[in-house]
Amino acid sequence: MTGQEAIAYIHAHQWQRHAPGLTRMRALLRALGDPQRGQKFVHVAGTNGKGSTCACIAAVLQEAGYRVGLNTSPYLVEFHERIRVNGEMISDRALGRLMERIRSAAETLAEHPTEFELITAAALLYFRQMCCDISVLEVGLGGALDASNVIDVPEAAVLTAMGMDHVALLGPTQADVAAAKAGIIKCGGAVVSYGGCPEADAVFRRVCRERGAALTEVDFSRLRLHSLGLEGAVFDFAPYGDLRLPLAGAYQVKNAAVAVTALELLRQKGWAADGDSIRRGLARVRWPGRFEVLRRSPVFLLDGAHNVHGMAAAAESLRTLFPGRRAVFLLGLLADKDVSGMLDLLRPLAERVFTLRPDSPRAMEAEALAALLAERGVSARACGTVEEGISDAVQAAGQGGIVCSLGSLYLSGAVRRAVERLPDKV
Repeated sequence: MTGQEAIAYIHAHQWQRHAPGLTRMRALLRALGDPQRGQKFVHVAGTNGKGSTCACIAAVLQEAGYRVGLNTSPYLVEFHERIRVNGEMISDRALGRLMERIRSAAETLAEHPTEFELITAAALLYFRQMCCDISVLEVGLGGALDASNVIDVPEAAVLTAMGMDHVALLGPTQADVAAAKAGIIKCGGAVVSYGGCPEADAVFRRVCRERGAALTEVDFSRLRLHSLGLEGAVFDFAPYGDLRLPLAGAYQVKNAAVAVTALELLRQKGWAADGDSIRRGLARVRWPGRFEVLRRSPVFLLDGAHNVHGMAAAAESLRTLFPGRRAVFLLGLLADKDVSGMLDLLRPLAERVFTLRPDSPRAMEAEALAALLAERGVSARACGTVEEGISDAVQAAGQGGIVCSLGSLYLSGAVRRAVERLPDKV
């Protein structure tokens, strides 16, 4: 099986056709010899900031001298981004070989595993084959019934910033969403929580008490921001001073603080994540598509804000980096999100908006999105292609302006590729 054949096989098994649960995943791993057993993990769930927090933790552990696996979702440009070891994406050849083995096992089962279950199994097998010392796993959806939740007690379970998302699957209240994400808390485990969301915090504290897990809530009073620009942030997180993070979003220093708190917990367990490793690791973090600077003239930013919490964070970053200024937006959203809430946050910052339809069956049509913006008094126009949207947005902003692409991660990769193809001067 080639890498592309492996990807086609994975995508042929969409999760919507199956009831949620861990039965399929456990059966698949059992048929594969339970590759997750004996491996060490950091398990990361939450509404926003999961990927960035995972990237920070993995970068520091690599700087500390460990071989580190990283499994994240979704991808922006290449499928292979989902599975990495020490920053290197899985190769076509390795993916093809893994999926041949997984397919042989999957087709013996009573119910075929889903797309995400196949990917997670591939990651767990690959990390075993690559002799990873520790691997960082990002939860795909929720926590309790996520395919990654088949692991034993992780070295640390990390709960990032909480908000309302996937309510149709996880439940209509913040407590329901938190309860699903609290599923990664194992008996006797160690847990780090972003905190700051009273309903969710109450759930996490209760579950930790019930399961005898030690909970650490991040102390953001230790955080002091010195500077924030398009090159990233300089900050202290006491006792670590003069930390440099090459991520531009104002929210990223808080994600880094969550990561450092988790790394402190790991150090208590014997992992060599000292202050020097933290400083070097954070300085080398790369996480595309999260308030990423793609161009400077005009400034072109790409952020995967796809829910109200993420949109609020992106708006805060724009106000911090460009006080008093408005931006031209390129926007594509999924129809099952709180679209009205996101547009209300965007409206005060928008000079003009060009709308697109993300490549997803759940996407909102570009024309419908433009109409909702017009109702709010925002100048908006639907575009037929990503290239058209980028060209129109850049022209509307002018050389000294700001373009910001926001919305579904299904759109972010296409925008990133198209911007990279633009000539130096437009």
